[in-house]
Amino acid sequence: MKSLFLPVPVLSRQATMTVVAATLALAGCANYSGIKSDRQIAAPTQYEASESLAPSGGQWPALDWPGQFGDPQLSALIAEALEGNPSIAQAQARLAKASSYIESSRSALFPKVSASYSFDRELYSANALFPPPYGGTWFSEHNALASASWDLDLWGKNRERLAQAVSQKKAAEADVQQARVTLSASVARTYNQLAQLYALRDIAQREINNRETIGEITNGRVAAGLDTNVERQTANGNIASSQANRTDLDGQITVVRYQLGALLGKGPDRGLQIARPAMNTGQAVALPANLPADLVSRRPDIVAARWQVEAALHDVKEAKAEFFPDINLAVGFGFDAFGWGKFLNFTSRQAQFNPAIHLPIFDAGALRAQLKGRYADFDLDVANYNQLLINALSDVATQISSIRSVDRQALDAQRALDAASRAYELAVVRYKAGLSPQLQVLSADQNRLAAEETVTNLKMKRRDLQIGLIKALGGGFDSASTALALPASSAAASPTAATAAATTPSTAR
Repeated sequence: MKSLFLPVPVLSRQATMTVVAATLALAGCANYSGIKSDRQIAAPTQYEASESLAPSGGQWPALDWPGQFGDPQLSALIAEALEGNPSIAQAQARLAKASSYIESSRSALFPKVSASYSFDRELYSANALFPPPYGGTWFSEHNALASASWDLDLWGKNRERLAQAVSQKKAAEADVQQARVTLSASVARTYNQLAQLYALRDIAQREINNRETIGEITNGRVAAGLDTNVERQTANGNIASSQANRTDLDGQITVVRYQLGALLGKGPDRGLQIARPAMNTGQAVALPANLPADLVSRRPDIVAARWQVEAALHDVKEAKAEFFPDINLAVGFGFDAFGWGKFLNFTSRQAQFNPAIHLPIFDAGALRAQLKGRYADFDLDVANYNQLLINALSDVATQISSIRSVDRQALDAQRALDAASRAYELAVVRYKAGLSPQLQVLSADQNRLAAEETVTNLKMKRRDLQIGLIKALGGGFDSASTALALPASSAAASPTAATAAATTPSTAR
């Protein structure tokens, strides 16, 4: 009867040791089990805003939004600032630096080729290692070598590094746009402040005229014996106080002009050349539809934060690829010979083939620590994005609520001004006719002055809030029409996909 068992080959001792060593090495390889993140970028609909940000038939700001205020000088000043302000140059320099990282990261995906040549002229000692005829003789050695190497990047480490650099560049591009929006709004707001100071100066000048009129009436009443020198000095003091207020406003106007010159990226003298603002109230304020969802693509700071999350995600994947073997191929060919006559002979050729595999087995936890750090960066960027989204929604809601509040205040303030103006006119008539004392006229004048300043300040505050709302809505930026829009398949565009991609890339490895 034949045996049903086949003969089993016996491994040699060397082969057995090799298998055991390989098994132990693979079993002891560094791994990233247990390291993950549950953080997710928030969807705009996650935060309740339907009541605070209810659509009212409005449109998103256009890039030429300064034109709605009807002052060509404002549009020209903003264009000048965007062209010459150092803050824009700083953002563009950061963008250029991020672009250079893309080039360096992309180079790692391709083979590297290099060439070298060396010449060595050496006199060997006659009393050392080499005996004559070598000792005591000069020799010339020529060595030329062309070499090439290629990191196969089987686990995508270099590709993830390139993707991270691309995401960082996108974030830098969005930062440039954010700098432009911020600078434009700053110029417009400072320009509006200049308009406010000019309006208050007009009020101060009218107040001087009114008090000079009261002084003339007082002088007539003193001459008629109806008032004393007390009323005359009071009238003169009020005129001087109004003139001092006008002088203070002149100083504030000069300071704001200097501020505008700095925003334009110019010296203070440039601010002195700016003509008096002639801004109108601008367009009606109304919120566009689908605001929370579209805001994430309209605000460049949010777009930059999203690309930063994307970059952190690629950092995590790159750190995970570090746990797997690196395979590098290297070859070289050249000539090496003593003396020029034999340098290019076929027998002087040299060749190298150096494949190399690097496998992390035990690194005392360095790779795991690095991965934990990358996940911490990812969590931080996600938290920054979510906080920025919350602040953006609150910013828009605050601006629109403040505008509506100012509109209601303006109606009451205008009624108060109308009443105060009428009361002042009646008080002047009665004082001139000798029917009321000077104190009543001054009290009515003070009330009228306060009411007129309130109306003016509310008007300027509303326009400042309107500019603030334009900035909060992105200042005309729209990533959907640029290369900054995240693709639909991007992990950062979907919170669930972001977490899944960041925690389970090992399925392909």
